[in-house]
Amino acid sequence: MRIADRFDPNADIVLYEGDCLDLIAQIPENSIRLIVTSPPYNIGKPYETRLNLNEYISQQERIIKQCTRVLSDEGSICWQVGNYVSNSEIIPLDILLYPIFSSLGYHLRNRIVWYFGHGLHASKRFSGRYEVVLWFTKTNKYIFNLDPIRIPQKYPNKRHFKGPNKGKLSGNPLGKNPSDIWSIPNVKSNHVEKTIHPCQFPVELIERLVLSMTEERDWVLDPFMGVGSALIAAIIHGRKAIGAEIMPEYVAIAKDRIDLAEKGNLRIRPMERPVYDPENSGKSIPPKTITLENKEIQFSFFDNTLNHSSSGEKL
Repeated sequence: MRIADRFDPNADIVLYEGDCLDLIAQIPENSIRLIVTSPPYNIGKPYETRLNLNEYISQQERIIKQCTRVLSDEGSICWQVGNYVSNSEIIPLDILLYPIFSSLGYHLRNRIVWYFGHGLHASKRFSGRYEVVLWFTKTNKYIFNLDPIRIPQKYPNKRHFKGPNKGKLSGNPLGKNPSDIWSIPNVKSNHVEKTIHPCQFPVELIERLVLSMTEERDWVLDPFMGVGSALIAAIIHGRKAIGAEIMPEYVAIAKDRIDLAEKGNLRIRPMERPVYDPENSGKSIPPKTITLENKEIQFSFFDNTLNHSSSGEKL
């Protein structure tokens, strides 16, 4: 496997330090199977310049249009967003962004609600505990693999009690469809994946998207890479990954996390782990240590990387 700092069709991982539009301009059209990202919410985080809301939407439109050029006809684009907040009033960004995708001919397959139990506590409104993943496809012919992301049946031994299937299992033995409401802990405090990034993707959130919407060796692109969680989710499942990030410290952490994965030392929260229940804490599944199957990755530019692994996760 090869790692590059700009787009290279022969690379397996591309880590680009700079503006995502500059990176996307390097990518051939119709070559990316999945684009998944969480763009800045325009709320004044250290990595973003707060813009007028109309300017922000125009900026997003420019990026989405360029993503459309490189997305495969059988590909998917997943735009994960929360709320724009102004004077304690919230404006759901998915509502504002939907017309952009619609005007470009995209088909909305799901509005996935990502529910999490931790966050800021509000005093003048109900505390926000969800964000949204808008899943669009470019055409009506798209990849969707349900089996790799099935979750345990609520009643796994339930059987038909009458009819031609009497006595047979009524549910799929591989598990059930996870639906469009996903309860996945966000990366806060003592989460095993926590880095310095204030709004970090949990790897398992992206694993579901990667496994269901791509095949092995497909390209997965994250235009706002952050600390590389989407790239980690892609490469541990045999996909090729591309990411852009303007914050050098985040790129350094992304490099370090990939390095840890290559060495077999990267710890993540496993997909099969249920949300922490204090009444059944003894049954919790421990964090998973992952490694990349191919040991030939070249880490020539991973010098002086940061070590940020953590322990004691309860989420």
